[in-house]
Amino acid sequence: MITNPKDRIETSQAAVILINYVLAAGILTLPRTAAEKVKTPDVWITVILGGLIAMIMGVIIVKLSQQFPGKTFYQFSQDIVGKWIGGLLSLSIIVYFCTLSSFEVRILEEVTSFFLLEGTPGWAIIMTFMWVSLYLMIGGINPMARMFGIIFPITVFLFLLTAFMSIGIFEIDNLRPVLGLGVMPVLKGIKTTTLAYSGAEIMLLLLVFMKKPDKGVKVVLVGIAIPLIFYVITVVMVIGAFSIDGVVTRTWPTFDLMRSFEIPGLIFERFESLLLVIWIMQIFSTYTICYYAAAFGLAQLFKKNIHSFMYGLLPVVYIIALIPKNTNDLFILGDMIGNAALFLFGVLPIFFLMIVRWRKGKNETKSQ
Repeated sequence: MITNPKDRIETSQAAVILINYVLAAGILTLPRTAAEKVKTPDVWITVILGGLIAMIMGVIIVKLSQQFPGKTFYQFSQDIVGKWIGGLLSLSIIVYFCTLSSFEVRILEEVTSFFLLEGTPGWAIIMTFMWVSLYLMIGGINPMARMFGIIFPITVFLFLLTAFMSIGIFEIDNLRPVLGLGVMPVLKGIKTTTLAYSGAEIMLLLLVFMKKPDKGVKVVLVGIAIPLIFYVITVVMVIGAFSIDGVVTRTWPTFDLMRSFEIPGLIFERFESLLLVIWIMQIFSTYTICYYAAAFGLAQLFKKNIHSFMYGLLPVVYIIALIPKNTNDLFILGDMIGNAALFLFGVLPIFFLMIVRWRKGKNETKSQ
């Protein structure tokens, strides 16, 4: 149970946390990863379908959490499947959050050192980032929610500004024909695009902090709908500028889009720096939420103070972040995390919800 009244957040703050969690590395890589699977200009349809599936999965996660008011997954999983299996599943989710935070911080290091701070040692970028995030986390969920509330409007403004300034190199013909090869290519990319929206899993513990946990479904729908709009705009603009064949050959197609045009006479003639600013803020948000979720899980599992786990996880996350040798290894790690998310937050909540509903039905039958 959360006893500190300061650790309560509004419904709007919960939605902003979810939006900031979902919007991360996907904005840079989604056009390429989706285009590789779909291989037609219909990637934007796949992105919309992926978002709708993610919403359904998110609603299931919320419905499951609402069966156990005041408890997080780390606590109620033991009520459903017993202490040992529940503890093991909780530990699996903690490992997931820990690995995802390492992945995010390593992606940040790769992109920042390539585009912004060439020649800067990777450890200097990673460790600075981790310590700033730790400083924010020590205050609890409320300062985090307020910080993300500042980041979100800046992100919206700068993203829309940079995206629509690329309209000059946009070619509508690159998005035609619509469904030229039928529906099958669109369906091939659904797994990839659905995973780009992974983030609803945070509702497994975020619901406990909400002043109005009954608004959880609304948080999920809004929290995924806004990234859906961002992703559709990104994919449409990138494919419209480069075509499908041009997108699949680029590692960071969204950055390449921002670098491929300039508007002379303005204060900024190159706009990738603006995208980099909002992207770093989003990575910071995602990393912070994942790290906090992992530390919070360990604190609940072992019934200890969260601060000791916050400090203790630092070397673990840092070491995991250094494991991938290059960008390809990093993307392989990302795929592994995505597959784990599919099981942990796609299959497992449905299974758990079925068990809970079955038990309730059984108890109601007995009491009659």
